[in-house]
Amino acid sequence: MSRHQGSDDKSKKSISGRGGNNSSKKSYARGNAPLKKAVTPKAATTDSGGIRLNKYIANSGVCSRREADMHISMGSVTVNGKVVSEMGHKVQPGDEVRFDGSIVNPEKKTYVLLNKPKGFATTNSDAKGKTVMDLVANATTANIKPIGRLGRNSTGLLLFTNDDDITRKFTQSKNGVPRLFHVELDKNLKYEDLKKIQDGFKIDGKLIAVEEISYIEGTPKNEIGLKIKNIGNTLIRTIFEHFNYDILKIDCVAIAHLTKKDLPRGHWKHLSSQEINTLKML
Repeated sequence: MSRHQGSDDKSKKSISGRGGNNSSKKSYARGNAPLKKAVTPKAATTDSGGIRLNKYIANSGVCSRREADMHISMGSVTVNGKVVSEMGHKVQPGDEVRFDGSIVNPEKKTYVLLNKPKGFATTNSDAKGKTVMDLVANATTANIKPIGRLGRNSTGLLLFTNDDDITRKFTQSKNGVPRLFHVELDKNLKYEDLKKIQDGFKIDGKLIAVEEISYIEGTPKNEIGLKIKNIGNTLIRTIFEHFNYDILKIDCVAIAHLTKKDLPRGHWKHLSSQEINTLKML
């Protein structure tokens, strides 16, 4: 209490912070004055760094917090495989949250297109040496992953995203997403072999089919344009090895409507809103 406090009321005794005639009073000088007990919100006592489930869902863009509360109460949300109906449940780092069976990701949906050079493996493992993740390390803080694979010595377009719906469109959809490759062979491709590949053929009883195959105009007959919906390049090697051709080069020149225009080798870019919308409509 300040010395000046109450000095204009002579009917009251002045209480000095340094003591006085009233020895029964405690000294409040030098920071000894009692503090009001802080009121701690109940949730804070159990907060271990998590985020409320409804906020986690809302941050993912699935719905609003209020709508999330409704779906939580209906049992539509699971955390690590268990239905959670508690409104105040906190999601911890590493928890898997699913909404109507689909994984919920609170990160902003991110789409990065890379023009991959040679010498980089398509993997998240550091044990593989230089990887495509090194090339897009500065693109975003989101947990993006490549869709499909390009061999270490293959080049061209590779799409990265944290959007599970887009990933499923590439990997699980019956329609798939077409990719166009420029393939260079060790010798000219015979027309009869090209026709067999176009018509489809079987290996060990399994049908091998492509979307399109053609010679590239203005180039030797060992340079081929090949469009497939398979996400890896293993199929390409399987096709040409079956007809006794060795592959010298594989370059992915287009993924659906996405091309290498204004994207030099080794560089990446974020997809535009229009490119993203077109991708979602495929």
